[in-house]
Amino acid sequence: MLIAGVDEVGRGPLVGDVVTAAVILDPKHPIEGLRDSKKLSAKKREALNLLIKEHALAWAIGRCTPSEIDKLNILQATMLAMTRAVEALAIAPDKVLVDGNRCPNWRYQSEAIVKGDDLYKEIAAASIIAKVARDNDMLCLHNQFPEYGFDQHKGYPTAMHLSALAKYGALDSHRKSFKPVQRSTLR
Repeated sequence: MLIAGVDEVGRGPLVGDVVTAAVILDPKHPIEGLRDSKKLSAKKREALNLLIKEHALAWAIGRCTPSEIDKLNILQATMLAMTRAVEALAIAPDKVLVDGNRCPNWRYQSEAIVKGDDLYKEIAAASIIAKVARDNDMLCLHNQFPEYGFDQHKGYPTAMHLSALAKYGALDSHRKSFKPVQRSTLR
C-alpha cells in the first residue's frame, strides 16, 4: 500500500504562502532521523530534506498564495494547498495520512492524525520538506526587504515583525485579511 504523508507549514505567519508537502517514502530506502520539523535544527532539516527528495518514491509541494488565503481563509487555503501537493505526486497514493484534525474533501482514502508528524515517518518527511521550502521563501523575502527581519521570525507575528509592519507598512506578500496587517498601511 502506498501511503502519502501530508503536512503544512505557515498557517500562523502574516506573510507568504501556506506551504504543504506530500511524501510517499520508499520502504527499501529508510531514512533515519525523521521527526516533526519543529524539533530539528535547520541544519538537520536541510540534510533530511535532501535525503527525502533523493530516496522517496514521490514527493510534491503545494501552496496557496497570500491573495488566495485572503479570499478563502487560512483553513480553506491550507486544505487547497494539501490537495495541490497530493495531486502533484508522480504516483497516486492508496491512502493519505494528514497531520492535524481534518482532511481536505478529496477523492483519497485518508485519515487525519493529531501530532501525526511525531507518529508517522511519512508525515514527518512532509513536515520537513514543507518547512524547508517555506523557510527558503522567507530568506528570499528577507533578501528583498531586510528591514522586516524575515530571516529571524519567518513571518510570524513577533514584536520585531509587528514593529516593522508599523514602521514600513505591509508588502504585497502580506496577508491582508490578517488583523495585524490590516492595522498597518499598505506599502
